[in-house]
Amino acid sequence: MERITAAAARRAALAAQGFAQARPSGQVTRRHLVPLIERLRLLQLDSVNVAVRAHYMPVFSRLGAYPAGLLDEAAWSHSARRPRLMVEYWAHEASLLPVRDWPLLQSRAKRKGWWRYYQELVESKPGLVEDVLAAVKEAGPIGAGALEQMLGAGSGVPRPKGASWWERSEVKRICEFLFGTGQLTTGTRVNFQRLYDLPERVLPPEVLASPVDAEEAARRLIGYAATALGVATEVELRDYYRMGPETCRTAIQELVDAGRLEQVEVRGWPKYGYRSPGARMPRKVSARALLCPFDPLIWERARTERMFGFRYRIEIYTPAEKREHGYYVFPFLLDDALVARVDLKTDRAANVLRVPGAFAEPDADVPRVAAELAAELRVMADWLELDDVVLGERGDLIAPLARALSGEPGR
Repeated sequence: MERITAAAARRAALAAQGFAQARPSGQVTRRHLVPLIERLRLLQLDSVNVAVRAHYMPVFSRLGAYPAGLLDEAAWSHSARRPRLMVEYWAHEASLLPVRDWPLLQSRAKRKGWWRYYQELVESKPGLVEDVLAAVKEAGPIGAGALEQMLGAGSGVPRPKGASWWERSEVKRICEFLFGTGQLTTGTRVNFQRLYDLPERVLPPEVLASPVDAEEAARRLIGYAATALGVATEVELRDYYRMGPETCRTAIQELVDAGRLEQVEVRGWPKYGYRSPGARMPRKVSARALLCPFDPLIWERARTERMFGFRYRIEIYTPAEKREHGYYVFPFLLDDALVARVDLKTDRAANVLRVPGAFAEPDADVPRVAAELAAELRVMADWLELDDVVLGERGDLIAPLARALSGEPGR
């Protein structure tokens, strides 16, 4: 078994995630997006829109400024000339994934998701389930609210006025159950609202006609996770697609026995790591990127802390007075280290990118970090079609960042 340093494992992870190569020098096109999707396999979806929707940001972090419509087209439209590249399903969480991976997620390789809690409702109202499926077949792609109006008085218990996001109507719960079990998928989105449609109208016939048994699906999913993560423990490989422990361990052993996965010892890691044979392990990484909280490089917080010495928690649900760094904080990657934390907010009314707080990590080269962060914030603001970057007052990096943004020399 090969023994590698923790620094080598970190660089391997960055290379696997696409941070060891330069961003495109010209316009970003579909030919740049396709290999990135092949590399990452997942773009997590999230409803928070403080700075930018979660699925757009990992593409920007790796490719730089790109037309947002490029990803929208890949995920939610189809034509003979430019076929749909991605489909929605529950993978890590709600995610966009390559269309051809649909059968893998529909197998029993992945454990049942939270939609199983709607099983009782589905079993108690089979007529409403049939009505929903018939209505989607007739009118889809269609949202849950429009379905309720279409079905009228027979559409079950509606969502109460003033209810929280999780207090869903019966129609919405049935739609989500059918989405989770693969009987519905997302045809498109309008203002981020999911519009349901039948899989046969969204996915190619050859994909729907290619079921994969659970054992093979598990091996392929673990292989994809290993490629995306570079070097990872069994728990981290399992987490990428939220698979069950026994399924994951069996798949890993089968892949190791077949020579499709290598076990490695990483100095300082409490458990063995795994990597794909031939995984790239560069001696140096020169990267610069703001990472949203749901970026696959950092979404597994224990891995982030072990690999980067960076303890990271999202503070959206923390009361304002108890937040340490801010509401929606982006770690800042520079070379092969996470060197700062940046609270970001897009203010469309003022047409500016706001930075309420910015904090340097201990031992960071503050003048360099400030200069590189200022440059990246400018790129991000331009990408979001905002006029300026406006700083707040919180954090030790605010003053040097202000100097860098103004063009003053650091000190």
